[in-house]
Amino acid sequence: MRIISFCADSIVDAAKKGFFDWVTKQDADIICIQNLGIAEYKLRDDVYFPRDYNPYFFDAADGKHNGVAIYCRKLPKAIMTGLGFLDFDMDGLYIQADFDNISIGSLLAPSAEEGDSAGLIRKNQFFEQFGNHLTKVRNKRRDFIICGNWNIAHRGIDIQDIRGNHGKPGSLAEEQQWMDRLFREQQYADAFRLINNDPDEFSWWPDGEPGENGWRVDYQITSEHMTPRVEYGAIYKVQQFGKHAPVIMDYDFELPESPF
Repeated sequence: MRIISFCADSIVDAAKKGFFDWVTKQDADIICIQNLGIAEYKLRDDVYFPRDYNPYFFDAADGKHNGVAIYCRKLPKAIMTGLGFLDFDMDGLYIQADFDNISIGSLLAPSAEEGDSAGLIRKNQFFEQFGNHLTKVRNKRRDFIICGNWNIAHRGIDIQDIRGNHGKPGSLAEEQQWMDRLFREQQYADAFRLINNDPDEFSWWPDGEPGENGWRVDYQITSEHMTPRVEYGAIYKVQQFGKHAPVIMDYDFELPESPF
């Protein structure tokens, strides 16, 4: 099973830069896209609806910001939109495809700018609730892969300019410790880091210039029983579709055929 995750920061701009031309040639079973920046009903071009995929969207209430999507080659049993978080579900941050024994989510975590105390509080509130959610679903008899832009760089090797970004949201000690607990106490795993510990693997360049001020904030996080199934991972940087790069992961796992 191949999953590709990509934070578009405008799916329209990414499409113009050739994202769909590229991604439909990658033989992916699932494509997760975050930060569409546009409502589904405004996507009129066929390029957004590849023939071999079943696309599902979850827009923010205003239809202009955020928004997530998941494209499935095989029909899922169910699609879940939102996480049941009263203060966040209208922001278009999460969509999940459920198959027989595995669920795959597309996540856009809230972000905060430096000096934005209110934004940071809101971000922390989201992750507190999300951590509780991930604890609960661990007890379900299914596996999970949560893909997307988590807006946290987990370790020092995930930030190119550590000194220059010290104390900025996304690199704060409490944020990194939250991810530590996720991996150590709840037995989730960063699929990419299971097979690649190189220090120069970044997926986001806030200034839009690859090679400068890189961060790795885009993940595919797996539940415990999926960790031995990780086979391959790469951050695709040959072409630039936006400020983020797609994350490609292969798993020794086959999605079940649709019952429909």
